Amino acid sequence: MSTQFAATVQKIEDNLGSVIRGKAESIRLVMISLLAGGHTLLEDAPGTGKTTLAKSLARSVDGVFRRIQFTPDLLPADITGGNIYNPKEGSFDFRPGPVFSNVLLADEINRTSPRTQSALLEVMSENQVTVDGKALTLPQPFFVIATQNPNEYHGTYPLPEAQLDRFTLSVTLGYPDTSHEVEMLFSQNERHPFTKLKSVVSCQEVIDLQEQVKAVRFDRAIAEYLVRLVEGTRKEPRLRLGISPRGSLALYRTAQARARVAGRDHVLPEDVRALAVPVLAHRMMLDTKAKYGGVRTQQLVEEIIGKIAVPR
Repeated sequence: MSTQFAATVQKIEDNLGSVIRGKAESIRLVMISLLAGGHTLLEDAPGTGKTTLAKSLARSVDGVFRRIQFTPDLLPADITGGNIYNPKEGSFDFRPGPVFSNVLLADEINRTSPRTQSALLEVMSENQVTVDGKALTLPQPFFVIATQNPNEYHGTYPLPEAQLDRFTLSVTLGYPDTSHEVEMLFSQNERHPFTKLKSVVSCQEVIDLQEQVKAVRFDRAIAEYLVRLVEGTRKEPRLRLGISPRGSLALYRTAQARARVAGRDHVLPEDVRALAVPVLAHRMMLDTKAKYGGVRTQQLVEEIIGKIAVPR
């Protein structure tokens, strides 16, 4: 069963790798987020393939893909949908928004106001939309990939802490190296590789993979190790906000997914350590002195990892 799981994941990753060249590690992190039933934040400069990655993932799993281009004038109803008056019937009919999809691309999410960003809070944590007191369940699987430009770019709004906490992990694609960028140029000589991309698994297979992840054994000693790492962020004086219990659960579930992808039915401390930075760093808020002193949250996570004894 573990061999079949790894083979299925590899099919998806190979499909994505045929379009996104030289980013196997980033693709693996996105896959871990999907398998853990979470959501992913891609922060990078424009033109590095963030949108292409989201579209390619949706096609690979034969899912419904929707894209929201976040702009300053975007409204919450543009995301979730709303009731529209039908004059013929004399009633209000619900018109679903783009969140009713399997893979949702929230493109440049930090270019809209916090009020509109907050429309995704319920969607991402509960997989539902509430309209006029009625809860509407979203299709499964439901996976949000949000892209954002670095905060120092013109016309951006910083994401609220509650929004950041909904993202299971944060991934950076970065620029390709020379050889892979040359490959990219020639691969698009006639047409974009995305146009030839085919689905390799179904949405139901993805749901089955997510259920298998939940069955991965997590030893109590390793769970205590994970919690000690999280508690280290809450005691760190350079932070005004440490990791929430939601962050603990995200690290727990992604460690299970990483173990399963590696062909194991149990989590090792290395799974927790390997995912600590992408899962925890974006949730941490530096105090003013540390922020303007050049301290990075990734650096603090690594420092905390170095202080906590690894269980044997």
